[in-house]
Amino acid sequence: MTNPDIVIIGSGIGGATIASGLAGSGASILMLERGEPLPATPHARDTRSIFVDGHYRPKEMWREAGGAAFNPGNYYYVGGNSKFYGAVLIRYRKEDFSAMEHFGGVSPAWPFSYDEFEPWYSKAEQLFRVRGTLGEDPTEPFHSIPYAYKPVPDEAPIARARAELKGLGLHPASLPLGVDIDTWLKGGRTGWDAFPNTGQGKMDAQTAPLAAALKDSNVRLETGCYVEYLEAAPDAKNIAAIHYRQNGEAKKVTPKLVILSAGAVNSAVILLRSPSANNGKGGKGLANRSDQIGRNFMNHNSSAMLAIDPRRRNDAVYQKTLMLNDYYLSDGKGGKPLGNVQLLGKIDGNMLKANVKTMPRFALDYMAGHAVDWYLMCEDLPDPESRIMVDGNDIVMQWRRSNMQSLDGLTRVMRENFRACGYPIVLSRPFDKRTPSHQCGTVKMGDDPATSPLDPFCRSFDHQNLFVVDASFLPNSAAVNPALSIAAQALRVADHIRKSDLVA
Repeated sequence: MTNPDIVIIGSGIGGATIASGLAGSGASILMLERGEPLPATPHARDTRSIFVDGHYRPKEMWREAGGAAFNPGNYYYVGGNSKFYGAVLIRYRKEDFSAMEHFGGVSPAWPFSYDEFEPWYSKAEQLFRVRGTLGEDPTEPFHSIPYAYKPVPDEAPIARARAELKGLGLHPASLPLGVDIDTWLKGGRTGWDAFPNTGQGKMDAQTAPLAAALKDSNVRLETGCYVEYLEAAPDAKNIAAIHYRQNGEAKKVTPKLVILSAGAVNSAVILLRSPSANNGKGGKGLANRSDQIGRNFMNHNSSAMLAIDPRRRNDAVYQKTLMLNDYYLSDGKGGKPLGNVQLLGKIDGNMLKANVKTMPRFALDYMAGHAVDWYLMCEDLPDPESRIMVDGNDIVMQWRRSNMQSLDGLTRVMRENFRACGYPIVLSRPFDKRTPSHQCGTVKMGDDPATSPLDPFCRSFDHQNLFVVDASFLPNSAAVNPALSIAAQALRVADHIRKSDLVA
């Protein structure tokens, strides 16, 4: 496979899923992954190794605009960030595909409707073997195919929390999850949220779509491949070559089709680092006639909230089975949207110690043992000045958070709700830039090449043989986990490529 038909850069949700959609087409496909497979070691279920020592965190540093360096929470392994994700595979609500007014501004519409996209959600749910149920959540959009598997069961303390929220007149619902809970727990009695998946218990990019794709002998995965830049053809209408280093050795490959799926930050970085072609006025790097590459960076506004009752111990092992969308489309009083509430995986003292270093460990263990741990998530709105940039070899993040009034409102109302449920202590803490809370939006799709780098099928307006399929294509962040939407679009794009004979 010296010069394959297709090269896919990255093996995360977007890259692995589009590979599964293209497998069996007869095309020769090479996947370039910068990381290696996650090894199965005792670190994988050790909360101190993961959360305090940062055993799996990358060695690289990024910079904030202005100069301060920080260690990002992005992971470089086969399967990408999905190896550590919470396996929440939830659909955007139907309303997220239309323009929606928030406290901080307007969330833009997608270039197509939920109804057009819905069949691809169903296909993605089947591919990732999603466990869930319909009829519990009033914001749930239409499903043409029901979930094939029953939801992951609530543990006793969570069943109690579900009943308490129902008692307030709210609508707690089962989270749609890509988790085989019995298989997961055989590897250790821990949650899966933010834990590395070294087995088969979690349906991540590697264990679900990539495993399916690699059954095709025409699909090959190469690891240790760091893509440096793309080279445009002399006429600037196509990508002629991909330049990368594999274990330090400089290499070059010249496919017919390039699919960039390195993640919302690194896909933008690769394009910005690539030598400029004839992009017209403005535009640094490739595919950047619109001057929007790296712009519109979004990262959910989110907080952890601990509802603590010193009288009751929470002995849940995994915990993460509930969500609440009563405040998703409005603030509950006819006002603007707030966001989504869902359980975190069960925390312990080590996880708290990573963020509260001065508190004694015994106090943290007691707090964790008497808390139900929640994740509050609100939409971050696109802003051209919220952006990813490059400065030499440095990645520079200029994150301009928006719509924080929604997070403030959701924090306030949920604090009131949990106190009404009998939890006298409710603590919250926002997540910061070190946590990749669903980064997206840096190479957005749209109908107009003047304002969007990609068309509605994630094809570059500037380069006929370039697609970008990962969280970067998202025109808005909504207020739910994006993995299923990325996977659904990847399947849709793969189908488009096959029908268009783009690699014939």
